[in-house]
Amino acid sequence: MSKITTETILLLIGAAIVGCLAGYFIRKNIAEGKINNAEKLAEQIQREAEKDGETQKKELLLEAKEEVHRLRNDFEKESRERRNEQQKIERRLLQKEENLDRKSEGIEAKENKLNKKLKEAEEAEEKRKSVLEEQKRKLEEISGLTEEQAKNILLTDVEKEAKHEAAIMVKEIEARAREDADKNAREIIGYAIQKCAADHVAESTVTVVELPNDEMKGRIIGREGRNIRTLETLTGIDLIIDDTPEAVILSGFDPIRREIARIALEKLIVDGRIHPARIEEMVEKAKKEVDEIIKEAGEQATFDTGVYGVHPELIKLLGRLKFRTSYGQNVLKHTIEVAHLAGIMATELGADPKMAKRAALLHDIGKAVDHEIEGTHVEIGMNLLKKYKESSKVIHAMSTHHGDYEAESLEAILITAADAVSAARPGARRETLESYIKRLEKLEDIANKYEGVERSFAIQAGREIRIIIKPEKYSDDQMVMLARDITKKIEAELEYPGQIKVSVIRETRAVEYAK
Repeated sequence: MSKITTETILLLIGAAIVGCLAGYFIRKNIAEGKINNAEKLAEQIQREAEKDGETQKKELLLEAKEEVHRLRNDFEKESRERRNEQQKIERRLLQKEENLDRKSEGIEAKENKLNKKLKEAEEAEEKRKSVLEEQKRKLEEISGLTEEQAKNILLTDVEKEAKHEAAIMVKEIEARAREDADKNAREIIGYAIQKCAADHVAESTVTVVELPNDEMKGRIIGREGRNIRTLETLTGIDLIIDDTPEAVILSGFDPIRREIARIALEKLIVDGRIHPARIEEMVEKAKKEVDEIIKEAGEQATFDTGVYGVHPELIKLLGRLKFRTSYGQNVLKHTIEVAHLAGIMATELGADPKMAKRAALLHDIGKAVDHEIEGTHVEIGMNLLKKYKESSKVIHAMSTHHGDYEAESLEAILITAADAVSAARPGARRETLESYIKRLEKLEDIANKYEGVERSFAIQAGREIRIIIKPEKYSDDQMVMLARDITKKIEAELEYPGQIKVSVIRETRAVEYAK
């Protein structure tokens, strides 16, 4: 029994050893298989990584080439724009040089004319002196006359000479007085201009709204364009969404509508919720905000000029002028400047500065609603001031600033002068003298081309043309048709702000002399 147990144990030990060896070799084979598989997988991953790297490298090279091409195009575009701007500057300089040459030639011609007149005056003086010497010599020859006769002749000559010298003195005194008056007037106007300096705003028909990113453009447009259509319908302004980075352009001739659209769009961008209902809500808020801005601008204008007791509705109309321009000049700034100028000149000349300031502040009030009401801004302004119970002196003073009515007070004359000074200040208005003169000449040429027109006059800075016709060429009925034809011709051929009044005058005179 002991022998069997020992053998069994030995067999078991041997079997265990064989099992261990077999397990070792099996595990070794399995491990080597896994290692081989891992190496193959690593090689495959490496090949795929190398392939992806080549693809990314090619993509980066292609993007770099596109960026270089874009930068080259931008540089060429900028270069072209700079060349064009340089050419414009050169043309303007050449035009200014030609104008200076023409002025120099005109001055030389005037100088030659003055020298000629001076020479003629000197010759006349020499002739007078020679005649006087001859007369004295003859008196000496006729010394045989009586003493009384000689005295009478001498007294007569002395009297004539004294009258001549007195006339010369009177002319010199009048010329000196006129020169002193002109000098004083220039000093007063210069003093007024020196004390008053208002800034000027360039006229524009577009407003740029900045965006936080270009993705916002799609949200503004909306699904099938519903958002942009809603905004354009509610504000009456065109939204231009182009390739301009991070910007939307608002285009429209009415600056108040543009301001409402700008405020509403900026509120929508900040809020982030852009849909038709929200747009309508923001436009209403923007309208209320603009109304408040208009009211504050009107109140600030009356405060700055020291004009008090103005009707609230007139204050609102004054505020609307903040968004109104004339030839590039902001009308509210212009109105405040005219009020300051008129007040200063009235003080210097002993007139009523308060009344002058009040009339000057309200002189262009009609421009606030001239696109809504028919008629010139002067007539509209007069009707508004009458409606809100302004005094007749103020209404008269503001009504004369374009020559529509004859000035009957010093304040009215001062407002006309202040209005002209403010408009003529360098840089105040964009329209040049040459283009202004050409427009007036073109206006008269249109009327003069019609048969039977005797002469025509463009007046009130081109706001009215008066046409004198030959009475035998036109009847009263035909005169009406002529005015209509000329109006249509002006509308077709001219570009002008506001409206132009066409007045056709047919006059028949009968003259006799009582003998």
